[in-house]
Amino acid sequence: MKSLGKWVTRGNTMIYEDYYKEIKDDSGKITDIKLTYGDDFNFAYDVMDRFAKEVPDQLALLHKTADGIKKRFSFKDMQVLSNKAANGLKSLGIRRGDSVLLLLKRRYEFWISILALHKLGAVAVPTSHMVSAEDIRERVRLSGAKAVICVNADDICSKVENAIEGLLTCQIVVGDAYKDKKSFDQMLESGESSFDRVTTKVTDPMLYYFTSGTNGAPKAVIHDFSYPLAHIFTAKNWHGVKEKGLHLTVADSGWAKTAWGKLYGQWFMGAAIMVYDYEQFYAGDMLRLLEEEKVNTFCAPPTIYKYLVLEDLKKYNLENLHYVTTAGESMPKEVSKKFTDMTGLTVREGFGQTETALQTCTTVDGQQVPGSIGLASPLYHIELVDENNNPVPDGTEGEIVIVPKDGKRPAGVFAGYLCSEDEYKEVWDGGIYHTKDMAIRDKEGHFFFVGRNDDVIKSSGYRIGPSEVEDILMRHPAVFECAVTGYPSKTRGALVKASIVLNEGYSPDNRLAVELQDFVKKNTAIYKYPRLIKFEESLPHNANGKILRSVIRKKDYNK
Repeated sequence: MKSLGKWVTRGNTMIYEDYYKEIKDDSGKITDIKLTYGDDFNFAYDVMDRFAKEVPDQLALLHKTADGIKKRFSFKDMQVLSNKAANGLKSLGIRRGDSVLLLLKRRYEFWISILALHKLGAVAVPTSHMVSAEDIRERVRLSGAKAVICVNADDICSKVENAIEGLLTCQIVVGDAYKDKKSFDQMLESGESSFDRVTTKVTDPMLYYFTSGTNGAPKAVIHDFSYPLAHIFTAKNWHGVKEKGLHLTVADSGWAKTAWGKLYGQWFMGAAIMVYDYEQFYAGDMLRLLEEEKVNTFCAPPTIYKYLVLEDLKKYNLENLHYVTTAGESMPKEVSKKFTDMTGLTVREGFGQTETALQTCTTVDGQQVPGSIGLASPLYHIELVDENNNPVPDGTEGEIVIVPKDGKRPAGVFAGYLCSEDEYKEVWDGGIYHTKDMAIRDKEGHFFFVGRNDDVIKSSGYRIGPSEVEDILMRHPAVFECAVTGYPSKTRGALVKASIVLNEGYSPDNRLAVELQDFVKKNTAIYKYPRLIKFEESLPHNANGKILRSVIRKKDYNK
């Protein structure tokens, strides 16, 4: 692969190398990663402003709307705009430790806002636009948010207005004016372009991510100012970004996947972030974007790839696309194979959580094993344990846990749940971090995702991982996408149920249901076949395309 650019700073040293060092064995395998940083490390000042000083004109962010409107931002632009925003927010009383909700979808103002909040030492609370006014109010209440920065699109502004009624919370609007609310654009225009550094501590809270999505009581994950450092490995060794390259991760700004793929690690590496601001996803539009903007590295959830392989990929010039990755849910082997057959690019998988950085992956120089979420990241000591915290043998299902290497909380692992110390203590039972995700590891160390503790189906004494059954169903030509869940049964505990969206040309009848059941029986143990099949027009997804099995399960159990 050709080089994407020269080194940024002194000689052959890049900025990230001041903080990040890989420890390798004699064969060149990374065995550990050492992170070095000061007590006052702050990504906005120490990384972004440094790029602005050393390579001011280098592209940092390329924003493109579905209508083809493009805006380019250099590192210097990001410094000036974040300074202006920081000054504007400071004038509104936002100080170190204060929290601010961001409901900005894929607007470029999200990146300006979050850097400004980092500079203030304030806490950014990225939030999905899909939440209700009640959800917003609860997030404001729990976080103590002093402001909400929201885009005037859909009914977001009215939801925010209703949510903060009676509260001392300022509403700042991006885009078209909304009533008498503060304008983000006007705040930028009036803000000074310089900003004196605010003293922050690396242990200060930097981000709150609420994990309940659109349902259930919100629970906020706390990440401190050391969190960005854990994503250097993500960008360098999993995404494969290069300096001056262009990286696109498909994710809404309200989700942690943005922190993984559209912020810290990519900018640490001196790459530019591609933001595609669209309302409705069309595979052809995404492929044209990859071609026209010459995107070099790409990450998207499996659902996106399901749509991409339905297109004639050979029609698009993807010669600039070097690496592709996926995470968020199990990647159907058939979809991965089709994409590789069509493009020659291997889709490398990864796994992690809102609470952590990347835990496992297939690295740029690794071999993707079909169905595997990869090897453990050298950042972490990953084990699989049983319900008594005892390690399980290879080939046996167990819970994924992170074991601290030195007794300290590992880099990238969250610092707590906001206002919920008991829940935080619970996930650290036995001195190890419990992900509540189940997997199997082979003798070579490759992990194979089984599902959440709640997703694992317990039927007639058997434990059945939904992803295995889903992967088999996805091989059938009739199936576009599916979700396998447990359905309540008085005699079996739970029945295996498959909710299926069909490809065009197939009729949702009993004959096809029996055919699909027989197809699963032929490809796995007979007790795993879906005794119930429900054909659906669509399945519930979150904003990043992840299928929400929990929504299906909750609906069935509430009947």
